[in-house]
Amino acid sequence: MSATYEELLTETIPVRIATEIDYDRITARFGALLIARKLTTAEKRLMELLGVLIEDYDRRHGLPPDDSTPAELLQFLLDHSGKKATDLLPVFGQRSHVYEALTGKRPISADQARKLGAIFHVRPGIFV
Repeated sequence: MSATYEELLTETIPVRIATEIDYDRITARFGALLIARKLTTAEKRLMELLGVLIEDYDRRHGLPPDDSTPAELLQFLLDHSGKKATDLLPVFGQRSHVYEALTGKRPISADQARKLGAIFHVRPGIFV
């Protein structure tokens, strides 16, 4: 006999994902359901719930919205990469230029965008 939705919830203990450990646990369970040949209605419901939890976590920890300015994207990448503003000195040349780029007061040139793309492993086009 297949497990009920309540039994699956008790087994999985889905929570709003707050840590990498939670994320790994929830995505592993989601992945197991994803590759299963035939899912019960209860398993489909659980998979949908886990998908919502994963999507929520990814949205909170992914890139900022598409309408973010280049300065906001740069600040986000700096905050989440463990790098410091001083690590951007080779790109901008002076501390004041780094600060101005981070606050949106100085546009990012194509050459600077290429260097930033290499530093953060992203497409340079997001900075222009």
